[in-house]
Amino acid sequence: MDDDKIPISLVLQWTYCPRRAWLEAAGEKTETYQMQAGDFAHRNVDDASTERKNEVRALEVSSDRLGLSGKLDSVCETDEGLVIVEYKATPVRRKPEVTEPMRVQLALQKACLEDEGYQVAATEVFFTSHHRRVNVDLDDDDYDCAVEAIKKTREVIAGDVAPAPLEDDSRCNHCSHEGVCLPEERKLKPVSKRIRVADPEGQVVHLATPGAYAHTKQGRMVVEKDGETLAEIPLETIQGLELHGNINLSSGLIRELLWRDITVMWCSGSGRLVGWAVSSFGPNGQTRVKQHVASDEGRLALAREFVSAKVANQATQLRRSGVDAAVISQMRNIQAQVKIAERWQDVLGCEGDAANIYFSHWPLLLKESQRERWEWFGRSGRPAGDALNAMLNYAYALLLADCIRAIIACGLDPHAGFLHSSGRNKPALALDLMEEFRAPVADSVVQTVVNNGEVQPSEFTDVLGSVRMKDAARKTLIGAYERRITTEMRHPIFGYSATWRRIIEIQARQVLGVLDGSQERYQGIRVR
Repeated sequence: MDDDKIPISLVLQWTYCPRRAWLEAAGEKTETYQMQAGDFAHRNVDDASTERKNEVRALEVSSDRLGLSGKLDSVCETDEGLVIVEYKATPVRRKPEVTEPMRVQLALQKACLEDEGYQVAATEVFFTSHHRRVNVDLDDDDYDCAVEAIKKTREVIAGDVAPAPLEDDSRCNHCSHEGVCLPEERKLKPVSKRIRVADPEGQVVHLATPGAYAHTKQGRMVVEKDGETLAEIPLETIQGLELHGNINLSSGLIRELLWRDITVMWCSGSGRLVGWAVSSFGPNGQTRVKQHVASDEGRLALAREFVSAKVANQATQLRRSGVDAAVISQMRNIQAQVKIAERWQDVLGCEGDAANIYFSHWPLLLKESQRERWEWFGRSGRPAGDALNAMLNYAYALLLADCIRAIIACGLDPHAGFLHSSGRNKPALALDLMEEFRAPVADSVVQTVVNNGEVQPSEFTDVLGSVRMKDAARKTLIGAYERRITTEMRHPIFGYSATWRRIIEIQARQVLGVLDGSQERYQGIRVR
């Protein structure tokens, strides 16, 4: 396909919604029921081996005059000329009616064939759900409308700012791109419907058995060790793959996962995120350029909101554990100072003050019966000086991996941030995004496994002052993290229920909206 030619399908997206055309041009992919139904309706059409006599299927066409290219479902040869047949999937309960976008599509297809020197005798739509073929008589008005749609589509995809979502439009309820567009969420007000960000059947798979080997076989990921099969998982159910320690993958499995846009994460045995593999075909490349410019210039509003939400959630975590009200008041005062901070350095200073208060009272998150069993010398980072810090480090690494996955799904660069410095050669934006989730997700996981007695102090080793989890404790923590991250909660801003993992992606898409111009500001998650 020539770079200066746009696909006919993109013009159709514009006729449905200009923002949807923008998202398509930006590379946003969706796996919704509508998309799957459309693919199923075309399963035979796209197979050239099923062609009948005097029929050509999946015919590629183009027009230099219109700057178009595309693929026709079916073209039949008759004595009068060619007959174009377009296959459409429509719910059985809905009438098999020819819509305006369908007429535009047929007009453009006809124009391409005629520009290639062919005579087109008729255009038809075959509704696969009703098994009904409908003849479509095109006129000059249809052609003029199609040409105007080409012009408008080019204007949209060449624009510097993403088009605004439709306002209270019923088309959003049936749009395949609703989960990435977030039309109602851009207003930062409660919405009446549930968001669909990711595949609800998808799962993040963690491989944590040292020496395990994973490969692909007949559409499944097979995990083996010493000739024994540990697990078999259908590839279509995998949303992400995370490896912990000495785990080996076959090149065939890595290639298959990247083809499916599934990110692979590698972590060390101590929980440090080493790196990741991601498909080279990602969405929102132009917005990613804007992200780097904005990161270099600085966006204080984003930095303030990341830290303000973090401090608010730390205060809530302490309040829920019965910490003295005076301490909570201190945290709330710092939160208020963050909102009016005029310099990036002041934001960081407030964050540090809040962290000192929070972690000095962190043992109070534990049951009184557990406090004597677990040493705590304050937050030490890496290397961990005690078992609690070792678990916190690991939980933060798991959370960081989820934030990176969400950012990559949006097409943004995890390294170009607004609070953390990109000059430290760390995934700055992912570290920014995870701030508001540290207390309610990662800290809560560690608090839970300790208070429930799921891990014991004996399940840790101390080597030269570096405390690490043994294999059993690590697997327990990973399991507890997955239970937490897949727990549904009522979204504090939008009001519907969603898992923590989905909420992280929704927040990443808020950042995307600020950068592409379709959202005025970013609002962090604040739990109550």
